[in-house]
Amino acid sequence: MKNGVVIVGAGHAGVQAAASLREEGYDGPVILAGDENELPYHKPPLSKTFIKDAEAKPQPLRGEAFYSGNAIDYRPGVRIDRIDVCARRLDVSGGGTLAFDRLVLATGSRPRLLRFEGAELAGVVSLRSLADARLIRELSAQSEDVVILGGGFIGLEIAATLRAAGRKVTVVEALERLLGRAVAPAIAAHVLQRLEAMGVRVLTGTTIVRLDGEGGRVRAAVTSDGERLPAQMVVIGIGVVPNVELAEAAGIAIANGIRVDQHMRSSIPEILAVGDAASYRHWFTGGDVRLESVQNATDQARLAARTILGHTEPYSAVPWFWSDIGDMKLQMVGLTQGGDSHVVLGEPAENKFSIYHYAGDRLLGIESVNRPADHMLGRKMLGAGFSPTPQTVAAGADALKGAFAGFQTIEPAKADA
Repeated sequence: MKNGVVIVGAGHAGVQAAASLREEGYDGPVILAGDENELPYHKPPLSKTFIKDAEAKPQPLRGEAFYSGNAIDYRPGVRIDRIDVCARRLDVSGGGTLAFDRLVLATGSRPRLLRFEGAELAGVVSLRSLADARLIRELSAQSEDVVILGGGFIGLEIAATLRAAGRKVTVVEALERLLGRAVAPAIAAHVLQRLEAMGVRVLTGTTIVRLDGEGGRVRAAVTSDGERLPAQMVVIGIGVVPNVELAEAAGIAIANGIRVDQHMRSSIPEILAVGDAASYRHWFTGGDVRLESVQNATDQARLAARTILGHTEPYSAVPWFWSDIGDMKLQMVGLTQGGDSHVVLGEPAENKFSIYHYAGDRLLGIESVNRPADHMLGRKMLGAGFSPTPQTVAAGADALKGAFAGFQTIEPAKADA
């Protein structure tokens, strides 16, 4: 492949794709094009340590020497305008082209925005990039009152961080509970209780109808109940939208993301997609999903590299996620949609417990709060194809470990996979 591989997007997925190509022995050209003028960096800390510490620096995914040392041509500040599928060429914004033999789209996602009166005011922000985090950090230092729209992971991480830094924080969530699309009601209720205990005000079943400003800057958010919430900063955290426009314009199939097969190939086999922008039929649930997590991004990138090199194994990684909200480390493994029963281990009152979700006798996933050992064992069990009975889980951690050890002696190859 004389033109090699071009990777569009330099987040977790794009950087891992480049790294895995070299790790797998690919010796052709690799171009990594990112639209930010930064060395690729870790995104999870942006909503936590970075915005509360004026001296915090971004954490690089890889050192600068990694790219030059592995002959990865990293090109920052590059935006792609068009994919010419027939010519296998990318048109670069501002002029120029990039030819490719294989293309990996790691275009990620962007914050979903709301359209209402006052949304254009200064001080209304969302978080997806390092530039966004720098702006939030700067504005928070000038703000006494902060309103956060959205009770998902990003919104709640920011809420806890800013409250710990002394801000008056109000979270406004349109659904009747927090984390409605992410975790079980028991976890959501626990998170709500802990946030309120630290002084975060939470309004559920509520929306914002307009923002009031003064001198072009936001000063208050008005709720659907007519309450006027003081705010010198409003953070919009109501989810993300996959960046599919480039692929869609090129005629690539789209279905809640860039549609890929079990090898990360799009409807045009020479073009692959990974990460937040990719949707696929999940091997565990049989349903169509688009997962937004670092784990999913990096595991898909590893497989895409292997696909480019001619390997044929399908994607079968166990999904896992995490979020740090105040004094709660939430860790989730598996996909729990469709569950009909659950078992709780640990003590919610001690802020340490796990919920094991079942469909019949099949373990679907585990949600943990400050119980990392449960999470790690859960990843091993689901990865090995082991589903302990609800009765085994209810018997406690020692019984669960013993049952898994017995399974490993019967099917060691599968358990070690």
